[in-house]
Amino acid sequence: MTNPTPGSPTRTIDTAAAPTVNPEKLLNLYPPLAGLSPQQVAALLQPQGIMHLPAGTQVFAEHQPCNGFPLLLEGSIKVVKLAASGRELLLYRVTPGGSCIISSSCLLGHSDYNARGIAETPITLLALPVASFSKLMLEHPPFRDFIFHLFAERIGELMQLVEEVAFSRLDQRLAKLLLARQGDVLHVTHQQLADELGSVREIVSRLLKGFAAQGLVTLGREQLSILNRPALQKLAAV
Repeated sequence: MTNPTPGSPTRTIDTAAAPTVNPEKLLNLYPPLAGLSPQQVAALLQPQGIMHLPAGTQVFAEHQPCNGFPLLLEGSIKVVKLAASGRELLLYRVTPGGSCIISSSCLLGHSDYNARGIAETPITLLALPVASFSKLMLEHPPFRDFIFHLFAERIGELMQLVEEVAFSRLDQRLAKLLLARQGDVLHVTHQQLADELGSVREIVSRLLKGFAAQGLVTLGREQLSILNRPALQKLAAV
């Protein structure tokens, strides 16, 4: 990762007042670190490496160098690819206990970011310095296995995304996206759904109006309610 983008109106970094992280919490979220000595764990939990960032902060940006490896302790980060037109395509999300393969790829390949990460919610993360990341990769096999497993898992997700974009209709992908959300009342805008699908708001709005006409959902201001989940599942599986 890199320092959050300067000049962002949502940028608030309070590293001085950042909450200390209980080592037990770190080890519960990231079991591959459990084999380290208490002194080694304490060395990772340096206050300057703990960041508390508000929702909307750009955690890292394209064409910037990666200066650390993020271990997410609280919240959610979405990793997106931005097109020249301004449209976004969601690549994956990072949640506590996971991390970012683009960050690890940049560190291992000595390259800059080729996507950007945005805090979807307030987040707390631990940024491992490059030297600590490299040392763990060389000397701590469980951590190395964690990174390679993460690569395999994310590559599988990205291959599924490529398959859906290339071969699935947009209404199928929209139905899957709605079903993947928690609950039947979704607080989300048409633009947010379009961003996740790599589409435009007008097309998504038209599809949602079609869903509403079929009795699958009801639409409100910045929210929608799922009325017929089985029918959406049938559409998604076509």
